[in-house]
Amino acid sequence: MGHAKTSYVCLPCRASYKQPYLGDHDRLCPRCTEPLIHVGSAVATPRRRDAAAWRTLSVLLNAGVRFHKSCCGGSGYRPRTLREVRERMAYARRTGEPFTRALVRRELP
Repeated sequence: MGHAKTSYVCLPCRASYKQPYLGDHDRLCPRCTEPLIHVGSAVATPRRRDAAAWRTLSVLLNAGVRFHKSCCGGSGYRPRTLREVRERMAYARRTGEPFTRALVRRELP
């Protein structure tokens, strides 16, 4: 039986690649040879020309947020716009909640 495929992203190229997951093995982008980021199998990458969506994805990935499936619910909530990211950053600063946790919060209190 073959390995299930998962997504890897190159932020500089704005490209996504589905490849088998073989552990913590470094993978390089075939376009620019920069390291690829393992993002999980439940990611919906934006179109290459959608710069704002790629900035949002970049903030999430650099904060440590990934898109791994959990049983039936998918990866849970992830912000889709920079406005949502800014709201959650402000909430995290105001309350002291860790930035990563504030980013995946569905609704802000």
